[in-house]
Amino acid sequence: MIDSTFWLTVSGAGLIGLGVVAFTALSGWRGWLELERLRLERRMPGTSEPAIGPSPAARIELADLKERIRKLEAIASGVDL
Repeated sequence: MIDSTFWLTVSGAGLIGLGVVAFTALSGWRGWLELERLRLERRMPGTSEPAIGPSPAARIELADLKERIRKLEAIASGVDL
């Protein structure tokens, strides 16, 4: 029959292996969190709000303003629309 020293060795090796796996998983988790933090900071530096971009209404208003500027420039240069 197998003696108690064998079982102590097997359980000790298993415990050490479990510790290595837990340490590796924790290190990977911390690395992933750091990566996500850097990615979020790159989006909007100095604020905690994510970068979403202009709303459709803002884009329409900007296009309207650009068109008005084109018309005013045409009037100023003497081109008849």
